[in-house]
Amino acid sequence: MGEVWAIVVAAGSGSRFGDAVPKQFLDLAGRRLVDWAVGAAAAVCDGVIAVLPPAQLGTAFDRPEAGAGAGRVAAVAGGATRSASVRAGLAAVPDDAEIVVVHDAARPLAGAELFERVVAAVRAGADGAVPGVAVPDTIKRVDASGGRVVETLDRPALRAIQTPQAFSAAILRRAHAGSADATDDAALVEALGASVVVVDGDPANLKITGPDDLGRAEALLARRPR
Repeated sequence: MGEVWAIVVAAGSGSRFGDAVPKQFLDLAGRRLVDWAVGAAAAVCDGVIAVLPPAQLGTAFDRPEAGAGAGRVAAVAGGATRSASVRAGLAAVPDDAEIVVVHDAARPLAGAELFERVVAAVRAGADGAVPGVAVPDTIKRVDASGGRVVETLDRPALRAIQTPQAFSAAILRRAHAGSADATDDAALVEALGASVVVVDGDPANLKITGPDDLGRAEALLARRPR
């Protein structure tokens, strides 16, 4: 089997926190957010490319989750957008990699088993695999200009999508061949007409978007088995 590489996207400014340090370098239970993300990726993948702000390129990573077969870690500077940062990471992935996993450092609670789940789906034949969780709320599509409800969506068919997301390396490179931007890489792969499947996500795979989320993440970590 070909190698599996991960791109951990950690190049954002984290401006919603109002700190001088980007949010991905803030502390969560004694480790930085980016260390949690890199550690989980390195435990599963043959190599990890951490995409960082230029000022943080010299950072060292704490990887206590990594076992004997843990992948090596390198860092590159990110771009102006998330998609540009993924492309910067993709350029550093070896040409012979078979599968590439893209993960956001803002999701520090994603465990190694979630990485394994999406990789297994791609090995089974999908062009891409993303973790998703059921949506508990009723979702309505709204006319943005006036707030009028246009449609009530079929909730059982909806999933909230997370990272890590795994892809055939060749397909992901095709999807990023231009300069298109999207909120996740699956959207770019879907635009090619490639097959993307949804696997079970983790409701505890919280995305850190504001200061209150750090407290929620601490509480979720405290409930994990030791």
